[in-house]
Amino acid sequence: MAATDLLRKVAGFCSGLLALGGAKAVDLPGDRGEAMLHMYDGGGVKANGPAFLVRKSLADKVSLSAQYYVDMVSNASIDVVTTASPYKETRHAYDFGVDYVVRDTTMRLGVSRSDEPDYKVAGYSLDVTQEVFGGMTTVALGYSRANDKVLKHNSPEFNDRARHWQYRLGLTQILTPRWLATLNLEAMSDDGYLGSPYRVARVFGATVPERNPRTRTSRAVKVGVIGDIGERRAVHAEYRYFWDTWDIKAHTLEGGYSRYFGDQWLADGYVRFYKQNAALFYADNAASESQYLSRNRQLSTFDTISLGAKLTYDYKRVAGKYDVKLHGAYEFIRYNYKDFTDVRSGSLYSYYASVLQLYLSATF
Repeated sequence: MAATDLLRKVAGFCSGLLALGGAKAVDLPGDRGEAMLHMYDGGGVKANGPAFLVRKSLADKVSLSAQYYVDMVSNASIDVVTTASPYKETRHAYDFGVDYVVRDTTMRLGVSRSDEPDYKVAGYSLDVTQEVFGGMTTVALGYSRANDKVLKHNSPEFNDRARHWQYRLGLTQILTPRWLATLNLEAMSDDGYLGSPYRVARVFGATVPERNPRTRTSRAVKVGVIGDIGERRAVHAEYRYFWDTWDIKAHTLEGGYSRYFGDQWLADGYVRFYKQNAALFYADNAASESQYLSRNRQLSTFDTISLGAKLTYDYKRVAGKYDVKLHGAYEFIRYNYKDFTDVRSGSLYSYYASVLQLYLSATF
C-alpha cells in the first residue's frame, strides 16, 4: 500500500482530520452500507442502540446518503439521583446527505433531525472541499445551523428554544509522501435556552433553579500531523484549544498508532488527555445569589484521560465488486472533577465510562 494511501486510511479514523463536516477531497464517496451496535456505560448513564448508514452514487457526480441512529438511555447519573428520579427514554436521529463533485471540488448538503420526549433538534449543514496546488493542499469550508425545542416531563407549561450556528475552516497539507499536516478552525454561536430544566444549583446548601446566560460564543483551533513510519505503520498527534465567552478554556491532546497485520487486519490505538477550567458562573455551593448560577458538572473544572483501540478485519474482498469489513472499537474514559462534589458523601466526584462499537461495513 502506498504511503499516502495508508495516511488517508489512518486519517479517516482520526476524527476526520482530512476534512470538516464529512466532505472528503475530490473523490465521490463510494457506495457503501454500515450497520452498528453502540453501547455507553458510565456515571450512572447507560445508552445503547443500533445505527445504520446507506450511501449510493448516481451518474458518477452525485452521492446520496441516509443514516438512522437510536439511543436507548437509562439515566441514573449524579444529577438525576440527587435531584430527581431515574428515568428511561429513547432518542431517534436521522441524517440525510447529498454529495456533488465537480472537478477538484466536493460539495455536501446535509439535513438532520433528532427526537426524544423532551428535546427535539432539526438542523442542516453545507460543506465545500477544494483541492489546490495539484492536490497537495485541501481546503474545507463548512457551515451548520440547528434549532432545538426544549421541553420538560410533566410540565406542559415549559417550552423553550435554542439556536446554534457553527462555521468551519480546514486545511490539509501533504508535507512529504509520508507526512500530512492539518489545521482546523471553528467558530460557534448559541442563543436561547442553554441549560437543563431538570438541573438545580446550590446556594448555602439550598437548591435553586439553574440560570445560564442565553448566549454563548465559542472558538476552537486544532492542529495535527499524521505520518507513515514504514512497515505499514502510521502515527498521529493533534492538539485542540477551545475558549468561549463563559470563560471556559480547554485543552485536548491526543496521540495514536496504527498498524497493519498481514493483509486483513488493521489495528489502531490512541490516548487522549482533556482539561478545562470552570465557567464564570459555576459554583458547587455558591455563597450568594447571582444573576447566573449553575452546578452543571460539565461547566466545572475537570480533566479526563481516554484510552481507545479499534480493530478492523477485512472479511471478504472481490476487486472491483465489493469489500466487506468487520470493526470493533472500545474506549475507556476516566473523569476527574476538581470542584464538583457528590452531595451524598461530600467528596469530589469522579467516575469511569466505557464506549463499545461493533459494526459491519460493505462497499459495493
